[in-house]
Amino acid sequence: MDFELNDEQRAIQEMAQSFAAEQLAPNALEWDQTGTFPDEVVRSVGELGLAGIYVREDVGGSGLGRLDAALVFEALATGCPTIGSFISIHNMCAWMIDRFGTEEQRQEWVPKLCSMELVASYCLTEPGSGSDAAALKTKAQTSGNGWKLNGAKSFISGGDYSDLYIAMVRTGEDGPKGISAVLVEKGAEGLSFGAQEKKMGWRAQPTSEVRFDDCAIPGDHLLGEEGKGFRYAMAGLDGGRINIAAGALGGAQCALDKAVAYAKERSAFGQPIANFQSLQFKLADMETELQAARVFLYQAASKLDAGSPDATKFCAMAKRFVTDVSFRVANEALQIHGGYGYLADYGVEKIVRDLRVHQILEGTNEIMRMIVARHLLAEH
Repeated sequence: MDFELNDEQRAIQEMAQSFAAEQLAPNALEWDQTGTFPDEVVRSVGELGLAGIYVREDVGGSGLGRLDAALVFEALATGCPTIGSFISIHNMCAWMIDRFGTEEQRQEWVPKLCSMELVASYCLTEPGSGSDAAALKTKAQTSGNGWKLNGAKSFISGGDYSDLYIAMVRTGEDGPKGISAVLVEKGAEGLSFGAQEKKMGWRAQPTSEVRFDDCAIPGDHLLGEEGKGFRYAMAGLDGGRINIAAGALGGAQCALDKAVAYAKERSAFGQPIANFQSLQFKLADMETELQAARVFLYQAASKLDAGSPDATKFCAMAKRFVTDVSFRVANEALQIHGGYGYLADYGVEKIVRDLRVHQILEGTNEIMRMIVARHLLAEH
């Protein structure tokens, strides 16, 4: 097994790291404290080819793989997990249209998503169906040559900001087979948004409820085939889980780097605290856990690229393991900073707040355990 990145992957990683260091890190704390979403900075990733990373090249995508994407989102999160994760969700939406849309939909929407002329949001979760996504109640009924939507989606990243919303709606029977995916443009009649949510972390990212009240969309805004929406949503989540895990890993790496620098600078009892063996052991464990998480993440991404039959299981395992480890490492980094870690100035408490949600979204870590167990039991 080759654990080394090739030259192209290193170049991609370095480009994303440079963008994170120059465009995200210097402003991340201010964006967090003021709740400012950096529109121009986010849209500028289109010029770098980072808005359609694993989208096919004929519609403006970069034509790269899921491992390449993991490298990008890990790197972006070292500058700001909030913004890196927002960009990852947009990428998931662009891929869904490229993968499951009709040729007309691909040609109409995907080039604009890859250039970041348009920004997209993913709408699955509802007020009454979070983990039980197949129980969603938002309905789409035929109306003339189009559809009318009624219902609401919760916790939508990009709510009231994005230009395009991919929504999972019920067009048929109860359960997953009655779910379809539709494309809803901002400005559609009957589309509205709730107030911006006040959140523990991810404060620089707009998040709100997305509401459909007799929301009218054209007939050709049905994504792919009717009744296949749940399958599309789950396929999108395999990659989304890799992306969210990568974002957690990058944030935790930043926290560890801050802890190492602080340990060398901070003195107590007449010497740098980095000289104390108890702290050295803590740092060694943090580094070991992050390296283990990184190998696991890259393996899962490689399986997704290869179309391995156990890719879904590995994506779920990696999401659970990497996000748990990353939050734990970030929390330890705060502890190493002592009282200063609790202050906003050092940037560690922001990382802790941001990474907490990575254990919840794209399927809670409890749901990840259910997916893994289901696959495990089916294999034996």
